[in-house]
Amino acid sequence: MEKARPLWDNPLQFVFACISYAVGLGNVWRFPYLCQMYGGGGFLIPYIIMLIVEGMPLLYLELAVGQRMRKGSIGAWKIISPYLCGVGVASVVVSFFLSMYYNVINAWAFWYLFHSFQDPLPWATCPLNSNRTGYEEECEKTSSTQYFWYRQTLNISPSLETSGTVQWEQALCLILAWLVVYLCILRGTASTGKVVYVTASLPYCVLIIYLIRGLTLHGAVNGLIYMFTPKLEQLSNPKTWISAATQIFFSLGLGFGSLIAFASYNDPSNNCERHAIIVSLINSTTSIFASIVTFSIYGFKATFNYESCINKVILLLMNTFDLEEGSLTADNLSEMKDYLMAAHPQEYAQLSPQLKNCSLEAELDTAVQGTGLAFIVYSEAIKNMEVSQLYSVLYFAMLLMLGIGSMLGNTAAILTPLTDSKAITSRFSKEVISGFVCFINCIIGLIFTMEAGNYWFDIFNDYAATLSLLLIVLVETIAVCYIYGLRRFEKDLQTMIGRKLNWYWKAMWAFASPLLIISLFIFYLSDYILTGTLQYQAWDGTQGQLVTRDYPSYALAVIGLLVASSTMCIPLGALLTFIRKRLKRERVSTVA
Repeated sequence: MEKARPLWDNPLQFVFACISYAVGLGNVWRFPYLCQMYGGGGFLIPYIIMLIVEGMPLLYLELAVGQRMRKGSIGAWKIISPYLCGVGVASVVVSFFLSMYYNVINAWAFWYLFHSFQDPLPWATCPLNSNRTGYEEECEKTSSTQYFWYRQTLNISPSLETSGTVQWEQALCLILAWLVVYLCILRGTASTGKVVYVTASLPYCVLIIYLIRGLTLHGAVNGLIYMFTPKLEQLSNPKTWISAATQIFFSLGLGFGSLIAFASYNDPSNNCERHAIIVSLINSTTSIFASIVTFSIYGFKATFNYESCINKVILLLMNTFDLEEGSLTADNLSEMKDYLMAAHPQEYAQLSPQLKNCSLEAELDTAVQGTGLAFIVYSEAIKNMEVSQLYSVLYFAMLLMLGIGSMLGNTAAILTPLTDSKAITSRFSKEVISGFVCFINCIIGLIFTMEAGNYWFDIFNDYAATLSLLLIVLVETIAVCYIYGLRRFEKDLQTMIGRKLNWYWKAMWAFASPLLIISLFIFYLSDYILTGTLQYQAWDGTQGQLVTRDYPSYALAVIGLLVASSTMCIPLGALLTFIRKRLKRERVSTVA
């Protein structure tokens, strides 16, 4: 007798699982960057439009497919059409790639969390050199936060070609991160369902604390004014709309199979339409909320750096020209510089190269995303706060919760199709399957703890999912609307939620969303082609800054394999099904 499919304890648990998965690091470290790059508050206009046209409809589609078919991604698309089995396999492959590198972020968060209990924070000042006669030369050329990240955390190599050895501290943190993930998914929905209450709610508690603290910081208002001042001219820039669509797409986690997996454990009569709206709205609201927090921190950091720069210039001028204490201030600095230039032209000309041009606007314009924002910019702001250890612990605990919540969804996308297979579950228990997946991912993930590991991390982060996910979701929408049939799917939904499908969903699924995905796909494909030689940012310790290098030929081959290994699953799956059916038909005709 077939075992009944496990269910979530209640609909709220399912919503929390979706929020925990969808609300991730991208909300904290990418959305604020996009606001900064593409018009501040003006970016919200294309973002909200893309949420309505793309985000909500595609999220509802995946939840409805999972709930209706009651299978993981492979089984669900196989039921719709045997020729679509490759779509589910492609989703599993992409989720496997994502799991391989994504948990490294949690390892870094653990590393920073453990160091947050030190007083002073280890990234607050540069370490002394081996002779203890001054600071480390590399640190003096950059900043203490960058030195801690690139040298003491990553111990990064100067290029991708110099692989180096595995950093055992980072390797131990990665093993710990995978152990935590394994314990969270050990008993399927029974254990994951309890964990998501923490991983979904704790980040909001920390963000609220940071919002209160951020708004009381000196200069926070400068960051908020910068964020909410709309630069409407950016609306005519196509990249603004492309970035808004891409952010919505990847932030909700579409195409990975995680949402289909989560929805497959729903009660068949669950109102997935309402849950799709709730999850997408909470996800987007969180991005805006996190941006307010981030820009208040940005404002504090920019103001701190600007005032430090002004004070250094004042001190330099006072010492050089032997000025009276208090005669030179931030308010009269510009006039005094003009006066000193006219009164002492030779001395001022000699001093001029040392005088920095201090600008608050330039500080606020410095756009950073990804690990640079999460582990450098935030660390720099935290070190200048009062009770910095407390805010550091809170911040990196929040990053961990966001990262682990996303990992629960990533692993569910891999494990649900595996546990749906009777051939596998008849031989191995759920705990063994989960342990095997975590172990394989952890072993491969050790690549990212090597000295060149951060460069490989960037390769996987930039190329493992982008084109593949766009193709997967495009095929999904076409499959539901034109292969399974929109009218047939509409009847299924009416049976599930008890009412007719709104015209809005039908219009988005059948026309608007596929056209938008095709546009994004063409844009990314042409962008890769027009870019020419692909490049990456490498850390040059001798200069204390990032430099641009070309990817070596073997790295380009890996990028090609990453894209091809998932996208080729779709046509190969259809081809194998066709061959299998053809052979079966020939066998039947031979027997007859």
